[in-house]
Amino acid sequence: MYDYLIVGAGLFGAVFAHEAKKKNKTCLVIDKRGHIGGNIYTENVEGIAVHRYGAHIFHTSSKEVWDYIRQFAEFNRYTNSPVANFHGEIYSMPFNMYTFNKMWGVVTPEEARQRIDEQVRESRIENPKNLEEQAISLVGRDIYEKLVKGYTQKQWGRKATELPSFIIKRLPVRFTYDNNYFNDLYQGIPVGGYTGIVEKMLEGIDVRLGVDFFENRNGLKAQAKKLVFTGMIDEYFDYCLGELEYRGLKFETETLDKENYQGNAVVNYTDYETPYTRIIEHKHFEFGKQPKTVITREYPQKWERGKEPYYPMNDDKNNSLYEKYRELAEKENDVIFGGRLGQYKYYDMDDVIEAALDCAGKEL
Repeated sequence: MYDYLIVGAGLFGAVFAHEAKKKNKTCLVIDKRGHIGGNIYTENVEGIAVHRYGAHIFHTSSKEVWDYIRQFAEFNRYTNSPVANFHGEIYSMPFNMYTFNKMWGVVTPEEARQRIDEQVRESRIENPKNLEEQAISLVGRDIYEKLVKGYTQKQWGRKATELPSFIIKRLPVRFTYDNNYFNDLYQGIPVGGYTGIVEKMLEGIDVRLGVDFFENRNGLKAQAKKLVFTGMIDEYFDYCLGELEYRGLKFETETLDKENYQGNAVVNYTDYETPYTRIIEHKHFEFGKQPKTVITREYPQKWERGKEPYYPMNDDKNNSLYEKYRELAEKENDVIFGGRLGQYKYYDMDDVIEAALDCAGKEL
């Protein structure tokens, strides 16, 4: 009899298990995939740490979280500076003076600000009714048309005019020559990838892979006093109130017999015609000098049951349905729901760690 059965060997489950072990609690961690780490899983290909489920750049402003994660790995000084490719035109991200210089030929922050303010005024949008209007009211039409519209429509599978305005609460605009995507104080990539971090978190803890919780739900639950569930909350309740919506992803990864494919770790394709949203070249996360390179094209997809869910669709309809599931969850006294799927919330990695530590602190 374990103290906890933890469904999901991703970051939330691993942090909780690690903290429980420090309190002399016993845990059984299961995962339906054949590996630990969830979506932050990295594997070695040609000496390159490949992010199997998309780019993961660790960033946080919390010293507590930064100190916590660095117990398990050494981090390099990687700075996330993606570029956007719009029909062969290359723009710096996030929107900064390099972007504005390429877009309009302006050189000073005052000139850039005037261009944006002028386009915002011309739009005459006072109360944005959808994502398109919201974006134009923030950055003007030029930036929206080239760097926001196509990418967003691919990402969410809907026209920008059909997406709610609150999806874009703000757009990062910097009137400096600074192409660091994140504002956080701490940032980097673990040397050798993320899998080693989760391995260290789960040292001395029983882990079973290739185990689907729903195929033997009652038998697995009977092995522990309490359940920590990091899967889809609606699936846990057998979709009794209806399905929550997610966005899926498809990854195409290939090894190329060349040293450098695109010159940057992440290139976003912001036109609508290109079917993928970005290409990741993994070696650049760790300043690699390997003779070959590995790239991954990332395609957004409609999610269907049986596929892997990646992004919760946090619009009003889905958030309202989640609240009803959350009310059911609160009545499950022997179950803790956590993580992006268990709480139907878009979490960055530092948010997951913070939430798991908070959960473990209260529980233990």
